[in-house]
Formats: sequence, C-alpha cells, structure tokens
Amino acid sequence: MAKCSVCGKGVTFGHNVSHSNRKTNRAWKANIRKVKAVVDGTPKTVCVCSRCLRSGKITRAI
Repeated sequence: MAKCSVCGKGVTFGHNVSHSNRKTNRAWKANIRKVKAVVDGTPKTVCVCSRCLRSGKITRAI
C-alpha cells in the first residue's frame, strides 16, 4: 500500500467537480519513494514520502 513508513501519509479521497457541478470520486496519492535507509543501525528498504526525505527525517544508506 502507498503509505509513508515515517509519517503515515497515504491516499486521501475527494471529488472531481465539473463545470456543471457533477461530482465523481477521485484519489490524491502521496509521493512515495522506495529508499534504502538506516533503520535501527541496519540498512533497510522503506517506503518514504518525498516530504520526509527532503526534511531529513530519515538517514539514507549508501
């Protein structure tokens, strides 16, 4: 599932609204990246959103 393992950000739901005000379902997906990160001292592949990557909430493994 597309969910950030750091902050828990995932899919949010809403409506597409047309000019005639008809509403259909839609989803906004989080910008999730698979990244090798150091978790508990060992490198591990985790799914992290781009905001957590940018803010430095995780340390990337080399």
